[in-house]
Amino acid sequence: MTQKALRLGTRRSKLAMAQSGQVADAVRRVTGRAVELVEITTHGDVSREHLTQIGGTGVFVAALRDALLGGEVDFAVHSLKDLPTTQPDELVLAAIPVREDPRDVLVARDALKFTDLPRGARVGTGAPRRMAQLNAYARAHGLDIETAPIRGNVDTRIGFVRDGELDAVVLAAAGLNRIGRIDEVTDFLSVDTVLPAPGQGALAIECTADAADLLAALGELDDPFTRVAVTAERSLLAALEAGCSAPVGALADLPPLSAPLEREAPRADGQIVKEMRLRGVVGTTDGTRMVQLSTTGPVPQTHDQAMALGRELATEMLDQGAAGLMGERAH
Repeated sequence: MTQKALRLGTRRSKLAMAQSGQVADAVRRVTGRAVELVEITTHGDVSREHLTQIGGTGVFVAALRDALLGGEVDFAVHSLKDLPTTQPDELVLAAIPVREDPRDVLVARDALKFTDLPRGARVGTGAPRRMAQLNAYARAHGLDIETAPIRGNVDTRIGFVRDGELDAVVLAAAGLNRIGRIDEVTDFLSVDTVLPAPGQGALAIECTADAADLLAALGELDDPFTRVAVTAERSLLAALEAGCSAPVGALADLPPLSAPLEREAPRADGQIVKEMRLRGVVGTTDGTRMVQLSTTGPVPQTHDQAMALGRELATEMLDQGAAGLMGERAH
């Protein structure tokens, strides 16, 4: 007898379907089983309010998790940056595959780069984190921009530029890569300019804690470095008591290998890397007040070590007044 197809729960958006389709292909390869996508609508998909108004934390996740716990699907795929930092006991992150490019990118009219935008340029983004850092960079470098809050899928957001409503929009490189639209990017934003959201570019594959065989199979797709990196980033977010729509950026990386994220430098492949750097930023959305710090330590070998790195940096940021800069606190 052939085994039943595995049911993969996914959001319905073009991006979610694309990344879930890629995971489904990988799961078929490691299990030899058929995988069918089960489309699930989340609160974040149907609400037209901005994420800060509808709570931000977990709005794209709850319905998928309910389907898992209710036995409607066998596993689910999330964008890791959408996941709340507290993990339910009944569910396990079975795999965090190799991370895509974590950077934010600009899609602007006339192929403009960020520093070439005209005075008064309107830049759209749905993320307070991006607003804070874009405004801070503009202020520090004599640029004159106006950030505009937007919602919607990739087509909708890029459409604001095509239709002339906005001069540019800021999106995640990973999402555009996954749907084959990276060639529409006019500027890759250095992580020195805009730190990404904790976990940006990474996917989370989740299943129930009691599904031992499936857990073991999905574990084949796990990338240990991506896991410790995003664990440190999410630990920082949790220690700041900030939700995933708060103006917090974080990135854990291996300094010699991540030079291309900061400037167009060649990759330093082949180097033996022993240290991981964790950077964090919190700021007011107008960019007038920012707390930005980093720490470097041995590459974490365990979950607890990665968690400790994030907590330590968060403590330093709180000591410098980070708590007063966040509009949303998650409890």
